[in-house]
Amino acid sequence: MTAQDSGRVALVTGGSRGIGYGIAQALVARGDRVCITGRNEDALKEAVASLGADRAMGVPGKAHDQAHQAEVVDRVMGAYGRIDHLVNNAGTNPVFGPIAEVDLDVARKVFETNVVSALGFAQRTWAAWQKEHGGSIVNIASIAGLSASPFVGVYGVSKAAMINLTQQLAHEMAPGVRVNAIAPAVVKTKFAAALYEGREEEAAAGYRLGRLGEPEDIGGAAAFLTSGDAGWITGQTLVVDGGLFLDAGVA
Repeated sequence: MTAQDSGRVALVTGGSRGIGYGIAQALVARGDRVCITGRNEDALKEAVASLGADRAMGVPGKAHDQAHQAEVVDRVMGAYGRIDHLVNNAGTNPVFGPIAEVDLDVARKVFETNVVSALGFAQRTWAAWQKEHGGSIVNIASIAGLSASPFVGVYGVSKAAMINLTQQLAHEMAPGVRVNAIAPAVVKTKFAAALYEGREEEAAAGYRLGRLGEPEDIGGAAAFLTSGDAGWITGQTLVVDGGLFLDAGVA
C-alpha cells in the first residue's frame, strides 16, 4: 500500500456537487476510493473526472429508490470489494413556508429522501460489508434539526430525525461500526443559495467566524469522523456552524 492509497472505500450519496463533492474530495485526497451518487448523470461524470477516474466512480439515481440503493451497493462491492465508510449526504428541501400549512405529500417526499434513504443505505452497507468487517457512517444533518427553523420547518424536522437515526444506528451497530452526524449551518452551495444569494454579507453577519461555510469545511469534518483519529467517537452530532450558535439566548 502506498501513501496515496488508504485501502479504504467510501460511498457518498449526493456527491456530484456541493457538500457531498467537498466530502468526496477530502476522502480521495487522503487516499480513499470513493463512489458518489446523484440524480444528474452528466454532473456525476464531471465530478468523477475531477476526482480522478482511477479513484472514483459514480452511480446515477434517486436516493430514495430502493432499486438504486441496491444497485449502488452491488456496484461498489463489485468494483472495490468493500465499503468502509458511508456518508449519507443526499437531501432535498422543495418547500419554504410554515410547517402548519405544508402539503403532506411534500413532507413525505422530504422524509423519504432525507431520512428513509439514509436508513436504506445504512442497512445495505451493513449487510454487504460493515456487519462483518466494521467501518463508519456519517449522516449529514443540519443546525435546522437542533432548533425551530422558520420557513424550513419540514426540512428541520427531517434533520432532527436524522440526528436520532444516528444515535439509534450507533447503538445497534457498535462496537464494529461508528455512526456520527454533522450539523452544518449555511454552506455556500447551490442547494442553499436561496438563503444567502444576493445578500451574503448580511447572511454571514451572525457568524462569529465572519463567513458562511464552504463545502471543504464539511469535507474536513467528515474526513475526521471517518478516520482513526475519531476511533472513540460514536453517536455524536458535530455542529459545524462558524460560531452561529454562540449568540443563542443572548438578548
